[in-house]
Amino acid sequence: MRQRIENRESFLIADDGQYLGKLSLNQYDVESISNPYGFYGSQYSPTSIYNQYGNYGSPYSSLSPFNQYSRTPPKIILHGRILGYLTKNVYMNLPIVDPDNIVYWLRDQRLEY
Repeated sequence: MRQRIENRESFLIADDGQYLGKLSLNQYDVESISNPYGFYGSQYSPTSIYNQYGNYGSPYSSLSPFNQYSRTPPKIILHGRILGYLTKNVYMNLPIVDPDNIVYWLRDQRLEY
């Protein structure tokens, strides 16, 4: 993870330390959360926020951005710095991005690569 931060990459990291993929709109990048066939974008992958039955995508998991009560959702690392959280919990103290709006947010941040 340290190398990704030093390289000023943009990505998600779960509260348990699991890397959850690159913040990118690139549907062909194997690490992108936008790749529907990749480890981090597939609805079937255990490391995807889009797997509604997995630890990182279930509306009941404390590690998931889709759990509106979670106090431990994934952190957003933007260009190597912690920006806030990807979560539906509107009561978090740091900046948040709603996971249902992630595509629009990625566009606003110009994370097309």
